[in-house]
Amino acid sequence: MNVMIIGIAGGTGSGKTTLTEKLVERFGPSVSVVNHDNYYKAHDELPYEERCKLNYDHPDSFDTDLMVAHLKELKAGRAIDCPTYDYTVHNRRKETVRVEPKSVVIVEGIMIFENKALRDLMDIKIFVDTDADTRILRRIMRDVKERGRSLDSVVNQYLTTVKPMHEQYVQPSKRYADIVVLEGGHNLVALDMIIQRVQSHLEAEG
Repeated sequence: MNVMIIGIAGGTGSGKTTLTEKLVERFGPSVSVVNHDNYYKAHDELPYEERCKLNYDHPDSFDTDLMVAHLKELKAGRAIDCPTYDYTVHNRRKETVRVEPKSVVIVEGIMIFENKALRDLMDIKIFVDTDADTRILRRIMRDVKERGRSLDSVVNQYLTTVKPMHEQYVQPSKRYADIVVLEGGHNLVALDMIIQRVQSHLEAEG
């Protein structure tokens, strides 16, 4: 199996997930998705209060070496047991999710272009670039509605870690992208180009 790895990066709330969902919707059984967020490091040694204080927007908060190893396994045609993460308690779950190797593997995350070893595994690198005001509003809606966070905690985290880390690590990583997509999955012209590229790969695979 010739596995194509597509990296989709961009700031929080930029539209990475929407773009990923559009590709999964189009190619379904031929695609596996691996989220960098699931590779946040476990911190069983810390109480909840201390875990709340950690900077989750720094590259060191991720077990990227494990993700690199897992992507190499998928590229070699072997399934992986992907970790999962519980945002409500800021810690890794005990459960894992089986991810099967497919012709196309989509890797999604804010920091995936920051690490060279991870970057070098990708055949296509897409950076989703979206206005900062739009991104923070989307993050507030997601964290309050889906992750049980308070508005104050989301805003405080954004100002103290998310924004400065975005400026230091995420936005500069855009220079590694092969394609910069404005507004993610809502950019139909860019989406069509990406779909055509994936379709060509799948047709070549037979």
